[in-house]
Amino acid sequence: MKVLCGIIEKDGLVLITQRSESMSQPLLWEFPGGKLEPSETEEECLVREINEELSIDITPKQRLTPASYTYPDKIVELIPYTCAFKGSEINLLEHLRYKWVTPGALASYTWCPADIPVIKTYLQLLQG
Repeated sequence: MKVLCGIIEKDGLVLITQRSESMSQPLLWEFPGGKLEPSETEEECLVREINEELSIDITPKQRLTPASYTYPDKIVELIPYTCAFKGSEINLLEHLRYKWVTPGALASYTWCPADIPVIKTYLQLLQG
């Protein structure tokens, strides 16, 4: 299953979201996103999912290396993009909470397993 996630950047900070108790992987942190539909591009999926989950607009910028993770019930190919935050108020429609954090603080949160290699790839990108 292909899942897109957005590493949404604003003023040197990154948006992270915490999954609610009712979601799979409850209370773990993730980069927001969702499942790719057959009729859409990766960028269209990301824009749609972020808008559906958070009511915000983003611009996908750079595709990073995908990460595969095998959960007990499915295999996820997580496809990350760095994204620009285009403004508007965040409205949590699925998640419990969100935070804007520095890239250096990402490792201090408890992440969904599929997101962990994405963090490493993102930090390597920032270090050039």
